[in-house]
Amino acid sequence: MFQKDPWKMQETTDIVIIGAGASGMAAAISAHDAGASVRIVDKGPSVGGTAAISGGVIWVPNNAHMARAGIEDNREAALNYFRSLSNDLDPAVLEAFIDEGPAAIEFLETATPLRLAMLSGYPDYYLDRPGARPGGGRALDCDLFDFRSLGDWREKVLTGADIQRLMLRETPLGGAASLPDPEVFGARIANDQRGFGQALVGALLSACLERGIEPMLNSPAKRLLIENDAVVGVVVDTAAGPRTLRAGSAVIIATGGFEWNRELAATFLRGPLTRPASPPLATGDGLKLAQKAGAALGNMTSAWWAPTMTAGADAWPDGSPRSSPVLIERTMPGSIMVNRKGERFCNEATNYSALAGAFHVFDPNTYDWANLPAWLVFDAGYRARYPVGPSWPGTPTPDWMFEAPTLGALAETIGCDAAGLESTVARFNGHATKGEDPDFARGVSPYDVFYGDRSRAGSAATLGPLEAAPYFAVPIHMGALGTNGGVKTDASGRALDPDGAVIPGLYAVGNVMAAPTGSVYAGAGGTLGPALTFGVIAGRHAARRWNA
Repeated sequence: MFQKDPWKMQETTDIVIIGAGASGMAAAISAHDAGASVRIVDKGPSVGGTAAISGGVIWVPNNAHMARAGIEDNREAALNYFRSLSNDLDPAVLEAFIDEGPAAIEFLETATPLRLAMLSGYPDYYLDRPGARPGGGRALDCDLFDFRSLGDWREKVLTGADIQRLMLRETPLGGAASLPDPEVFGARIANDQRGFGQALVGALLSACLERGIEPMLNSPAKRLLIENDAVVGVVVDTAAGPRTLRAGSAVIIATGGFEWNRELAATFLRGPLTRPASPPLATGDGLKLAQKAGAALGNMTSAWWAPTMTAGADAWPDGSPRSSPVLIERTMPGSIMVNRKGERFCNEATNYSALAGAFHVFDPNTYDWANLPAWLVFDAGYRARYPVGPSWPGTPTPDWMFEAPTLGALAETIGCDAAGLESTVARFNGHATKGEDPDFARGVSPYDVFYGDRSRAGSAATLGPLEAAPYFAVPIHMGALGTNGGVKTDASGRALDPDGAVIPGLYAVGNVMAAPTGSVYAGAGGTLGPALTFGVIAGRHAARRWNA
């Protein structure tokens, strides 16, 4: 139970969690069920963070859903997969994710209303590597969650531009051929049933509320309390003034990444990150708190990269532009991505995180980024068949989309080289009509066609010529789902100092933690899998008061 002194504005509890996102709430549930009292604080007016506007997919190898479906997976396969992609991973932390992930997800499905199902056929992202699973199974999708059960708290969950009334497996992103009937949407709206990240966050919030854990919102953490080199609490700002939250066992930082902090992003990241897809609350607050407590940092040059699109004037409440990951748009036939020379520079259909390498090519002769700015270019046939962001076929061309009667005119409009664009399209068309891409091997990997038009066989699902005027272009930005560098921890989520010693009483989980998988985005849900796993691990461990 909390001990509260209203005159001194002080509380004492076992564990204080800073951040009411998915990893923070998972930590709260785990800690409570291990016997600890818990308080969650968050600087924003809502809960959920980046997870709430995400697809809600959770990537965990060797999970129970795979076993029940008879899909083979094992520890060594998962470890080999990561080892083949990076040689700078912390073995103990990575192994903790692989070993504890299945049980952590099973715990959340038992202890909360969260229900998951496999995204059948959703492949891992690097299928040429040992241990990859081309047939899927490791990516888990959230069932719909009924937000009416949250009462007044249903209005306190962060939402994106649109509330998703779908499960990912019902969409082309999840492999479905078509969306559910309009009547289904109507019923789900009436019953406030939500999918994607809303379902994940709603289920976790419901479990917290059932345990009497009500997040303290609009309460930014200002500093950690440190006594005898141990973290023993946190001071937060509230509408009534500063409040001291003393923690008998630990403080768990779960504040997300630093992608919206321009200074931190410019200092640490390996290349531009101009339009994050996350909410603008991810400004590195928890990272700075941990640094002041002496925490070491790891993996700071990387992020969960993704090309993004900013469609129109839609903005976050603070005026920051809302941007969304570009997934299907760059994969559908009849489209390419080009740079200012009008040239292709990558396999447009490859996984979004790996694409960052193409956007971060630096040209020493021009002393500039070779492939930024970039544009998605497509023809009238593409425009008539496929949506582009929120713009559906058959609707007027929005002001954020460029249109021109010829490729040359389009190049002049967007400011790229006309001769280069015309030559690029001619070369691409010649090969695409034969289902080939000798320049970048688009359409070779099963992953390339997963997001494509699967009414077309083979590589034609993603390869098709651009030959019908008028032509269109949309600016493509270098964005991210979040950063993945942060506080170095041990396999229990305890923060470490630069000498590798545990900082007593301090834990880090989620995107404020140096990612257990390093810079490797293994598959869909590659952020949420480790975040939830270490939320469960850290909450349970902190509840045992093993802080030394």
